[in-house]
Amino acid sequence: MRKIAAGALMALAFLIPAAPAAAQAATPGLNEACQTVERKVYKDIRELVTIDLDTADVGQVRLLAYRILDAAKADSLTVLPGAIEERLKGTSDDLRAFLKDDVQDIWSRDLRVEVAQSLAGAGTNVRAAAQKLLDNPSTDAYLAYLNNGLYAARELDCASQPTPTPTSRPTSAPSATPSASTTVTPPPAPSASEGAPGGEGGEGGGLPVTGADSVTVAGIGGALLLVGGAAFVIGRRRRSRFVA
Repeated sequence: MRKIAAGALMALAFLIPAAPAAAQAATPGLNEACQTVERKVYKDIRELVTIDLDTADVGQVRLLAYRILDAAKADSLTVLPGAIEERLKGTSDDLRAFLKDDVQDIWSRDLRVEVAQSLAGAGTNVRAAAQKLLDNPSTDAYLAYLNNGLYAARELDCASQPTPTPTSRPTSAPSATPSASTTVTPPPAPSASEGAPGGEGGEGGGLPVTGADSVTVAGIGGALLLVGGAAFVIGRRRRSRFVA
């Protein structure tokens, strides 16, 4: 029966959260990189102690322990979750004494650790605010800093950072006229052999021969005709003599 009752209490503890998450939702804040994020809201576990630990029965004491455990895990505290889980394994008297005398001290030390961790990569205002708390320990001050002061200091640090200005290089338009240093290469002149009869690619024939060249060619042709005619007559006479 005790095991069944303990299981029922554990289930009830998680079904009835310490405080609705929506009720603790805060306005967005800035993270270390100055980016807008959802704020992490730390729960004040002292508000969960709504019973008289001296007169409460065992069931009420264990239910309270589970509710504090749930809040400590939600805040990702370092020591308190493990300490509560260890006491839940012991006797009811040990758990009652722990909730009365030790739980708030451990919770305060966990909050101090969270404050110290906020110094990583922090700016001037965050460092100053966190260091002030570490020099003057106070549970209420830790809680106020983690829920509000840290984000206010980050806003100041982010606002003081210079805004990068993009630089653009003007692009020069291409010039329509060539410059003095530009070398203009003339088109290659056609070869003298192109288009000549018998040359490469000369199937279309050459240019017609005109002028003095045509007179020379005509003279040579006439001389050849005369020589041919004379040779024909001489040859004929010799043949007729041979026959006679």
